[in-house]
Amino acid sequence: MSRYRVAMDIGGTFTDAVAYDEATGQYSAGKASTTPGELSVGVHRAMRTVVDDLSTVSFAVHGTTQGLNAFLQRRGEKVLLIASAGAGDVYQIARGNRTEMYEVQYRKPRPLASRSDTAEVRGRLDARGREVEPLNHDDVVEAARRYREGGYTSIAVALLFSYECPDHELQAQQVLRQELGAEAPISLSHRLAREWREYERTSTAVLDAYTAPIVRTYLAELSEGLRADGMDVPLHIMQSSGGIITARSARDHTVQTLLSGPVGGAMGGVSLARLTGHRNLICVDMGGTSFDVSLIVDGEADISTEASLEGFPLLMPVVNIHTIGAGGGSVAYREAGGLRVGPRSAGASPGPACYGRGGAEPTVTDANVALGRVDPGAFAGGEFTLDTEASHRALATLGSELGLETAEMAQGIVDVVNAKMAQAIRTLTVEKGIEPRNYALVAFGGAGPMHGVFLAEELGIERMIVPRFPGAFSAWGMLETRLRRDTARGFPYSHAAADLETLQKIFGEMGAEMRAQIESEGVSHDSVVLHHAIDARYIGQEYTLTIPAGSHSIGDADGWREQIKAAFDAAHHSRFGHSNAEAPIEFTIVRTTGFGDLGRATPRPMGSRPPSDPVDIRPVRFGDSVFDTPLLRRDGLAPRSDLSGPLVISEPTATTVIPPGWRLEVDDYGNLSALAHDQSEKGGPL
Repeated sequence: MSRYRVAMDIGGTFTDAVAYDEATGQYSAGKASTTPGELSVGVHRAMRTVVDDLSTVSFAVHGTTQGLNAFLQRRGEKVLLIASAGAGDVYQIARGNRTEMYEVQYRKPRPLASRSDTAEVRGRLDARGREVEPLNHDDVVEAARRYREGGYTSIAVALLFSYECPDHELQAQQVLRQELGAEAPISLSHRLAREWREYERTSTAVLDAYTAPIVRTYLAELSEGLRADGMDVPLHIMQSSGGIITARSARDHTVQTLLSGPVGGAMGGVSLARLTGHRNLICVDMGGTSFDVSLIVDGEADISTEASLEGFPLLMPVVNIHTIGAGGGSVAYREAGGLRVGPRSAGASPGPACYGRGGAEPTVTDANVALGRVDPGAFAGGEFTLDTEASHRALATLGSELGLETAEMAQGIVDVVNAKMAQAIRTLTVEKGIEPRNYALVAFGGAGPMHGVFLAEELGIERMIVPRFPGAFSAWGMLETRLRRDTARGFPYSHAAADLETLQKIFGEMGAEMRAQIESEGVSHDSVVLHHAIDARYIGQEYTLTIPAGSHSIGDADGWREQIKAAFDAAHHSRFGHSNAEAPIEFTIVRTTGFGDLGRATPRPMGSRPPSDPVDIRPVRFGDSVFDTPLLRRDGLAPRSDLSGPLVISEPTATTVIPPGWRLEVDDYGNLSALAHDQSEKGGPL
């Protein structure tokens, strides 16, 4: 009988899996080495560590990095862009602003489709979507000929004003299908981003076309493999928005999966906020290759309606995540006479020197091993024993170049990477007017809990939380989310003159569309919830803020206008520090988001049990001093335990380090909290 809800998350070094047993309410976590050449192999292996019989799986969700990897490594498809006649240069010209204001050698990103890869077709709509000139089918046939003869493997169609009326793009698709066959990969801009701004919409379509065939092939192979192994439920895929969709639907909206891997941790943060009562969280995910930062504000993930990927704009809802190249596998090296750490990573192969797989360069993991902060025999659940001597040799070699002893070298590497990660947190907080000290820090990922307290100290944060299964927390978070679909329509009217009957009609149409899509994924009618929103700005401004518009009818028109204006002024003051109650506003886009409840795991309290004694007392270096530090197993910590640092807590998916001057508390659900000493009044030394 089906009983397990399973999530799988691919990282740069390990692929994690978490299973929730619906019969017992218990979780289990496992991991396997990521297999870069064939990612599905690592996914299968990780899944097998938590579920023996895949026919017992009742729900499965996966965060994939396949499309993102293809983009980052520039090994995507050869894209033919079909644009309106006279607008073929839109994608090349892009925007005139500089994204790096003070970068002297700044260059715009090289387009994924060159000007010679662009085919123009005649036919025109006006700004309201009314046809001015019919689509020239002969031009589309000529574009199909170029596709066949030019060695192209994917098509992006982005025609002017198709966000108002998609007819010309749909006609172009029909002609292309007739000429190239039903399997030709075609990305239509209006299906991906039904919003104004031609360059951004074109960029979104090209990015989808660039990655779609690779992602579709991967999802098809993974789904078929899991089905062959006995899993008879649909595979769901995490989206960049924090929601999920079925793999079948993801094949038609692959661009929405680009950032699906890191998003799981943010959604886990939403669930953790609900569980712990701490509604403002800074979530940091430190794995083997990268360091991701996201925010939970008042219990909800910080989500934007657009994003940028290496300078390419994307019009789609996305959880705000700031990523840098800093992880356990980040390589330390000498440059210009100083110490540098990352962004280059040793990855899973050869990995850090301590892995014993041939790696000779020191990494952050090697530094932590040398400082005594890792249990060599229990790393990664005992998958292999770390070679501490190899870590010391790698560190000694680099130390000799910089005139440092091995221990000083290790401490220096940790200090440098902590400073880099703290700055990444400031980018998402301080630089946007958010005070980190008003938040709790949630540290997860294989290496996050080892560095969490030190990041909290750097930022003046007084509470650091380590959830259960921190090394697989992103996978755990995927079990806590809902199915989600988004759509948008243009609504360029002033606040005072907007026809609210028309607005209500648009909301109704979009709501019906979202409800139908979600119900087609197997969700019952009563389990669908709709949220409406509207993008607004002060007249004369360029940028907009998205304001919730409720989930029901508008009702009283004057009252609704007042509520929207007040909500906009409040949001503007919160974001920019000022607002103007007398200044008029205007609308640009209306949005509808549909959520479908597929059920979720329900964490249960752990229950009382006696604490276990330390498994070892070992010397651990903190700064310039060495402390005799208890090594504890996390499964031996009893709920409501209260201990003083220094401590090292080992578990299969991560290691948590509590330095001197901090205390450790364990809640009823097994979450760990490290608090600065003046934040806790009870307990004593271990």
